[in-house]
Amino acid sequence: MTFAWYAHLKELNNKPWIIAALVSWGIALLEYLFQVPANRIGYTALTIGQLKIMQEVIALSVFVPFSVMYLKEPLKLDYLWAGLCLVGAVFFMFRSKFA
Repeated sequence: MTFAWYAHLKELNNKPWIIAALVSWGIALLEYLFQVPANRIGYTALTIGQLKIMQEVIALSVFVPFSVMYLKEPLKLDYLWAGLCLVGAVFFMFRSKFA
């Protein structure tokens, strides 16, 4: 989803927004074709909250390198703090499995 949501800011910034939206929707549709079955399979073993926290951890793990390497954004300590908050979220969502 990161590419669908943010790549147009760099690649299609001179095109009308409708073009960027259509390209992004096409990319997102392809990604959803994988995500929906994965969530259905995951829901057989995990709760909705656990699936959501995993999604956010994966999204941040992809977003930080993407924004730094592809979009050339500066690396900020805020990414570290956000990651640490997600580590806490993972702990609380999965703590029954840790015990």
